[in-house]
Amino acid sequence: MRIAVYPGSFDPVTNGHLDIIERAAVLFDRLIVAVSLNPGKKPLFTVEERLDMLKEVTQPFYNVVIDTFNGLTVNYAKEKEAQAIIRGLRAISDFENEFMMALTNKKLQTSVETIFLMTRAEFSFISSSAVKEVAYFGGCVKDMVPPVIRERLQSKFKSR
Repeated sequence: MRIAVYPGSFDPVTNGHLDIIERAAVLFDRLIVAVSLNPGKKPLFTVEERLDMLKEVTQPFYNVVIDTFNGLTVNYAKEKEAQAIIRGLRAISDFENEFMMALTNKKLQTSVETIFLMTRAEFSFISSSAVKEVAYFGGCVKDMVPPVIRERLQSKFKSR
C-alpha cells in the first residue's frame, strides 16, 4: 500500500491545502493529513478544531485520514509506514527552506521520499497567516477557504 503524509499546522485549512490534498490523494492509496503540534506557534484554532475542520472538508476523499503528531515529521512518517511526505509549494521562495528540510529528512530516514506539489496558480498567494489577517480585519476570504472554514473564522473573530 502506498502511503503518504501531508503535514502542516492547517490553522486554518485553505483552498491551497485542499488543492494539494485532492491531488496527493490520487497518487497514494492512503493520504494522512497530519496536524503538527508546534509549541512555538500560537494557533488561532485549537488542535481539536483543526482536526474537526479537516475531517469536514476532506469527507469527499475516501482515502484521506486525519491525524495529529508531535515531533519530527519524518519519524511520524516512518511510524505510519509512509513512503512519502507531501509538501506544497506556492512560490519559488518556498523551495529553499523545503529543499533543506527534504535533504535533512532523507538523511534521517532514507526510506521516506519528499514529494513537492505546486499549488494551482489561483491559490499561490494564499497562506493561513494571510487568511487569518484578512478575516480578522473583516475582509473577504471567500476565494481563500471553503465555506465551512469561512464560517469558523467569522465565528472566532466575532467572539473576540
